Amino acid sequence: MPLASGFIGYLGMLALSGFAFLRSKKPIQYYPAFFLAAFTVFGISGFLLFDSDVLHKDVQITVDASVISNQPIGVAKGIFPGRVVWVHNPRATNQSCSPGTIGDGWFLAKNNNQQVVDSMVSSAIQNLTGQTSDSAAWRSVFQYHNTTRGKGAVPYSSGEKIFIKINATSGWGGNFSTRMQDSLSKTNNNYYGVSETSPAMVRAVLGQLVYVVGVAQTDIYVGEPMKHIYKHMYDQWHPEFPNVHYLDHDYSTMGREKVIAGTIPKIHYADHGTVLRDQVWDATKLGTNPWYSDKLYTIYDSVEYLINIPMLKGHKRAGMTLFAKNHFGSHTADDASHLHNGLIAPREMELGITRPGYGLYRVQVDMMEHSLLGKKNLIFLMDALWGTDYELDSPLKWKMAPFNNSWSSSVFASLDNVAIESVGYDFLRSEFTVARGAGTYVQMDGVDDYLHQAADSTNWPAGIKYDPDSIGVHVFSLGVHEHWNNATEKKYSRNLDPVNGTGIELIEIEPTVTSVANRENGPEYFQIYQNYPNPFNPSTTIAYSLPEKSSVEIKIFDVQGREIKSFIIGAQSAGYQRVVWNGTNSQGSPLSSGIYIYRVRASSLAAGKTFDKSAKMMLLK
Repeated sequence: MPLASGFIGYLGMLALSGFAFLRSKKPIQYYPAFFLAAFTVFGISGFLLFDSDVLHKDVQITVDASVISNQPIGVAKGIFPGRVVWVHNPRATNQSCSPGTIGDGWFLAKNNNQQVVDSMVSSAIQNLTGQTSDSAAWRSVFQYHNTTRGKGAVPYSSGEKIFIKINATSGWGGNFSTRMQDSLSKTNNNYYGVSETSPAMVRAVLGQLVYVVGVAQTDIYVGEPMKHIYKHMYDQWHPEFPNVHYLDHDYSTMGREKVIAGTIPKIHYADHGTVLRDQVWDATKLGTNPWYSDKLYTIYDSVEYLINIPMLKGHKRAGMTLFAKNHFGSHTADDASHLHNGLIAPREMELGITRPGYGLYRVQVDMMEHSLLGKKNLIFLMDALWGTDYELDSPLKWKMAPFNNSWSSSVFASLDNVAIESVGYDFLRSEFTVARGAGTYVQMDGVDDYLHQAADSTNWPAGIKYDPDSIGVHVFSLGVHEHWNNATEKKYSRNLDPVNGTGIELIEIEPTVTSVANRENGPEYFQIYQNYPNPFNPSTTIAYSLPEKSSVEIKIFDVQGREIKSFIIGAQSAGYQRVVWNGTNSQGSPLSSGIYIYRVRASSLAAGKTFDKSAKMMLLK
């Protein structure tokens, strides 16, 4: 029937074309209404004839050119161009959690399985790079990234600084206690359960950087410059990583460091003040104060690498808030309201002013292209452990497969900014529909307009040339944009055609896949990490992950193989563990400078299995 219907449609259009040709001797302006009506009729009838779903009366069909499947635009980026890795594991989150209830917040350590989250991040970076160990994966990431910045295929170099940019949407006054003894603990109000970057996700990345890459804690910075470091975040990070810099907008106490605002405009907006304006809640004065540029916090200049970790969620004004939108907290203005005019639903929407559709200036593109924001981003890691419908909502359980009414419990990774935001958009728009019964902001017209423009400069609006560094250089493709074939199969062009596909490749890792491991492959995913600090004086931390509850024996040897010290621990729970060694022997005497070897031997208390690994460390006196 579709073939027959197509032939009928073809004959109809052929007849219309013949008629137009025969009448072409008369001025064509006499026939605009005819041509419009004819093409409309044939276009609608063609759609009805060609789409077999319309034959099912209980199915609603919505046609939107922005979500046509498997038609990639732009140039894919990455070691494997266009690759996005999605790791899903329901065990990462407590399915019985009441995420917005005081004392049971989704962000508390008891509601997140740190060992599982660690393994998900490990699996994500290994599958992203095609490597079989975390150390090799990170080496590949640094080499690829440094090549894109003109530094050559060089790995991480000791002393280079890294900033982990989080999303702390709710960190404004009234949502936390300012009493010193409360250390910025969350306040029990309507914003207690807001979905934002998960402490467990950041802790996993910190572990990767410190134990695998070998980044000194003193070279790592964490924070949301415009907001604060909540107590529940600090308490999960600081004990294991006490020397990391925890940045806060206002406080230089309680273990925090106050961010420093830059004094020179750093990001220049391509609209040149025609769109971005101060928000004035008076319709007669609306948009009278143009906004041409912004200053950034100095942390962006001082670090060599950025890891921006947003939470997967929708947004009332942007439709969704992922990597690009997360940089609304990177500038030094009092708030981000002046940037809202560059979104599809600015604050003035209450006054009837909206910017839906395609081909309009989108401020996110400036963020993605900027040298200190988008281009410094080492790897795109998206936290989707507790995703939700819009920025101020608590996490919601997802209905679509494979979530099946559970928390999203996912981690995404890519080296292509456009590709990973495109995948995030497909997940959000497929989940938060009208039928879903939650916020449907992601369904607004033009949510992915900025991705169209970031992927291909031919989609830039007339008169707009994105050059946020104001250097006269325009990047005409920041990555590849595409929509999957459907929400059930979730296949992109490179999934459907690995040889000739030019778009996105989505790699799905479910918990049943045996390649999901801890930070390095090993027997039963038992792993010991590089001690920190190394070299050290006078003490160092020996860290490891246990696949199950085990007794542990740690022995220290010199380079001649002589045993110097031993620790025996009767029983330790599965997951991350650590022991501090003070550089002394069994008699308590300080050891001299040199290379030492530590061996961790774990014996399962349940199955009788034994795990054994060794590593080197350097003691300096």
